[in-house]
Amino acid sequence: MTDTPAPPSPSAALSDAVLDRLLAATGLREVPTPWAELTGAAFPGPVGSVRCFHGDGPVASVVRISLVVPPVGLDSHMVFAFGAADGPLPHFTLDAVRTGDAYAFHLDLVQRTDLAPHPAYTDRVYGPLTEHHAHAEALPGLSPAHIGPRQRSLMSPWMLVHRADEAALTAIGPVAAAYLDHWLALAADFPAEAAEEVKATDLADRDRRVRALLFSREIDPVWDRVDRLLGAPTTDALRALLITGRPVPPEDAA
Repeated sequence: MTDTPAPPSPSAALSDAVLDRLLAATGLREVPTPWAELTGAAFPGPVGSVRCFHGDGPVASVVRISLVVPPVGLDSHMVFAFGAADGPLPHFTLDAVRTGDAYAFHLDLVQRTDLAPHPAYTDRVYGPLTEHHAHAEALPGLSPAHIGPRQRSLMSPWMLVHRADEAALTAIGPVAAAYLDHWLALAADFPAEAAEEVKATDLADRDRRVRALLFSREIDPVWDRVDRLLGAPTTDALRALLITGRPVPPEDAA
């Protein structure tokens, strides 16, 4: 008799559902990475994995990073879907994390231009998320996550970032699906009025600078914790993957 596999954790299940939907809708191709299994000096055996997918259209790449360390109660799954560097499509992101008996999540479409002077972009790209954002903010079992103003400045006003109990994390599933469905609709047919409004923005240059900040050690303290698990060279290689969308061997990432 074979053992029945354990069901995925709520954080893994939420991440799996988003990744499966992304891949089914975009047809991206998986590319090899050096991290089919992530390992660290502090724990024997694998402590996570990385998957990377590439495309040639408005969706340039998808990165999934999982860190699963039962001895410390960590079950963390990040999915980032990047629009083309020179296009106006925002980046989709979902983090779903369990630490001990608590959960947290982060859901957003990362803006590709400054929203205040671009009302058509704001209304067409983000306006449809307002109802889902309000619904999520009213869910029981959520409490604010503590992130600094500098981190918030890199995200959109429609970002959801909360601590949660298990029921609340499960309830976020339909909200994440709604954000993703809207993002996929934008990827398939980006509003011409919104694209026209931001054509003077150097989208590729802005994207390089924002992604370098978004995944910087100075702004996001999570990388110090990843260091302790994986070591600095592997952490820097994962940061480089998220910044560029391309797998970089750890020895070349410093």
